[in-house]
Amino acid sequence: MSARWPVRRPTEHAAIRAVCRSARPTPSVPALMAALIEANERRDREGVCLAAHRVVRAAEEQQ
Repeated sequence: MSARWPVRRPTEHAAIRAVCRSARPTPSVPALMAALIEANERRDREGVCLAAHRVVRAAEEQQ
């Protein structure tokens, strides 16, 4: 058996392209901060990182 890397996943690439084309509403900063606090309370490190990045992006768009 020979391993080939990376494994091509055309449906994954199509899904990523579709998401990039679609406009998504930005949640409000207070809602994102609440998600950040909840993720921190649950000790969800990945959730904290994602929420923190979304807060920064949402704050940049408001300025």
